[in-house]
Amino acid sequence: MEKSIQKAVVYLAPEEFRSTWLGNKAIYRTRMAMAEGGELLILAPGLERFGEDRSVDALIRKHGYRPKTEIMDRASADAELGDNLCAAAHLIHGSSEGRFTIRYCPGIVNDSSRCLSQKEVESVGFEWGDLQTEASRYDITKLRLGWNLQSNGEKIFFIPNPALGLWTEKQHNAERR
Repeated sequence: MEKSIQKAVVYLAPEEFRSTWLGNKAIYRTRMAMAEGGELLILAPGLERFGEDRSVDALIRKHGYRPKTEIMDRASADAELGDNLCAAAHLIHGSSEGRFTIRYCPGIVNDSSRCLSQKEVESVGFEWGDLQTEASRYDITKLRLGWNLQSNGEKIFFIPNPALGLWTEKQHNAERR
């Protein structure tokens, strides 16, 4: 991309993305394109849990999505996390390293599913957003993949499914070479 993304809106289809374990593709597939101080807004109507299994879910709840140095320290101090480096790597990849805001907007898909609460979302290091409010502001049926100009003049980058690609800003790539 020619320039970094100040605001990205990512939609996680409820039938595919029910955990942050899978939904965090929205984070690690956009992190190299996100602007310092930007916002990644994740519309996640099917989000019910953090991990795909109970043990990883418990580790995520215990440690949260934190910067690399903090997770490395925690993995050294906590044998359970240290023995599950896959979970530790997931926690690192789910962090913005303090560069941009990550706001998850979970919601209820149907009567049989339960979404993560605001308290749960915030307890692992994410910000929380109200799905109905944000979905009305960013109507996924009207947005197209890529840059969109909202009626209020706000420019956003929309991703209807984070599995569609890997985004990076050219300047970010040049600095890493």
